Amino acid sequence: MAKTSNSGGKNGVRIVVAGDRGTGKSSLIVTAAADTFPTNVPPLLPPTRLPQDFCPDGVPITIIDTSSNPEDRGKLAEELRRADAVVLTYACDQPVSLHRLSTFWLPELCQLEVKVPVIVVGCKLDLRDEQQQVSLEQVMSPIMQQFREIETCIECSAFKHIQIPEVFYYAQKAVLHPMGPLFDQESQTLKPRCVRALKRIFILCDNDRDGALSDAELNDFQVKCFNTPLQPSEIVVVKRVVQEKLVAGVNERGLTLTGFLFLQALFIEKGRLETIWTVLRKFGYNNDIELLDELIPYSSLKRAPDQSVELTNDAIEFLKGLYELFDIDCDNNLRPYEVEDFFSTAPESPWNDAPYKDAAEKTALEGISLDAFLSEWALMTLLDPARAVKNLIYVGYPGDPASAIRVTRRRRLDRKKQQSERNVFHCFVFGPKNAGKSSLMNSFLGRPYSGAYTLSTDERYAVNVVELPGGVKKTLVLREIPEDGARKLLSSKESLAACDTAVFVHDSSKESSWKRATELLVDVATHGEDTGYEVPCLIVAAKDDLESFPMAIQDSTRVSHNMGIEAPIPISSKLGDFSNIFRRIVSAAEHPHLSIPETDAGRSRKQYHRLINHSLMFISVGAAVTIVGLAAYRVYAARKNSSS
Repeated sequence: MAKTSNSGGKNGVRIVVAGDRGTGKSSLIVTAAADTFPTNVPPLLPPTRLPQDFCPDGVPITIIDTSSNPEDRGKLAEELRRADAVVLTYACDQPVSLHRLSTFWLPELCQLEVKVPVIVVGCKLDLRDEQQQVSLEQVMSPIMQQFREIETCIECSAFKHIQIPEVFYYAQKAVLHPMGPLFDQESQTLKPRCVRALKRIFILCDNDRDGALSDAELNDFQVKCFNTPLQPSEIVVVKRVVQEKLVAGVNERGLTLTGFLFLQALFIEKGRLETIWTVLRKFGYNNDIELLDELIPYSSLKRAPDQSVELTNDAIEFLKGLYELFDIDCDNNLRPYEVEDFFSTAPESPWNDAPYKDAAEKTALEGISLDAFLSEWALMTLLDPARAVKNLIYVGYPGDPASAIRVTRRRRLDRKKQQSERNVFHCFVFGPKNAGKSSLMNSFLGRPYSGAYTLSTDERYAVNVVELPGGVKKTLVLREIPEDGARKLLSSKESLAACDTAVFVHDSSKESSWKRATELLVDVATHGEDTGYEVPCLIVAAKDDLESFPMAIQDSTRVSHNMGIEAPIPISSKLGDFSNIFRRIVSAAEHPHLSIPETDAGRSRKQYHRLINHSLMFISVGAAVTIVGLAAYRVYAARKNSSS
């Protein structure tokens, strides 16, 4: 297949040359730039720019010479941190300089956290002692095993013009077409991310979805990536090469996925990394083998702090169809390996880590139902819309990515209109330690009650579908806020902007738990009044199976009455009695003008504003009456004067 130039969007490559004094750094640079060996070399060269056509990719190369003097260590570190690639030199006639690579230079790069390709270059090849001829592989293999950042090794001679251009060609190639993301040299296999990306590309090119690339599909792939068609004879050769090495790589319909992957690995084996990178970049991948940011409709994701992002019906219907496709036995249960297969065209499964791992309800077979599957997508869209859109693209969403998401109306406007149009509601769960927050979260996910107490130190999410009267379904996201995390959360002005409902859980058998829950309620209510992000609040009296503390009813009645919210809702996770708490949370979110707590300070502030507004209105009316009176008098006076 024809190869094409591809720079991965880089406008230039900055190569820093470092190594011990006298190893030939400056001579290497001058010879590369001037194509002649210098007789006199200054101690340190200025930045040297190679001609744009020096390498086939046509990307300008700037070479930075460095000093190895101890007093210049700071400048050296600065240049190394700015490098796109590092050329480390040793002298072939100075074994000590080779030893210093592994004892000083490579550890120094690690210490400076320089994470760029490294090219090890043996200079002064013409001066090597002919009695001590050792193969480069034999010399470098132990060092390359220890330092994986070494991309390649090469020996050269500036004096005899041996392999000078190759040094900087390999350095540039390591930047523009890096081996690291594609291939594991230890196992000699394609890396998982590379396999996943190539699988997605294969599926996108398999137009008839028959699991193989026909001759026509293979030709379309070639034209898309390399702007040139394949001749029929070339297609025959390609398939023959694959089939000779891998029988399963070709079948009667064409090149299989296995054969396609084998072909890409073959390009790497032959040193043609630019071929794979051209393919990956044509399909929108960057050097980390993730989709380029420009493919994500960030302008469609712009929103105010009190707006959220949801999937559109088009995206939901697409996901439902995919769920059915991967739920092979049609039992409404996507098993863990089926979920992995679902995301096998993404860099990795986005639900393997917090906050998505264990955030949805599991079936008896440890799988997820359709509702749980869509709930996970709703959670990801709520918390990280760009990530959700990326993963929709990875799994094959066919439409414009912007058509997959919608930004909701502002919560402040919802309160004015006294209703919410959201389909996904975000509830913050506050409460003191051992109040029953985690048990409430677990019950929401259908998990059995456990009497064992585990202190929650990190925020946790739980998401599920709540069915309302009439069969309407809404998605509810619960976010558990550890007691110690409440102050930090409320330190941000906009912390409650994303909240549709706040729930305050307390242990109904302990007065101290109740007092702490009310303190948190007042803190949240005050924060809402101060910032304008007021939220409906519900109090949950957990552990209703235990005897309530004395004065519980009187205290709770007083607080709820004074703050203008509903009385505490009793629940018992142990007995499975939840008083329709999740429906009530959704109902409070659907009617955002109700259940908003009012503190004494907030009430006084509102009364003051009402008084001021009333006074201003009185003054305005009085002024209007005065103006009308003056106007009437002037009319009367004018008429009187005209009649006389």
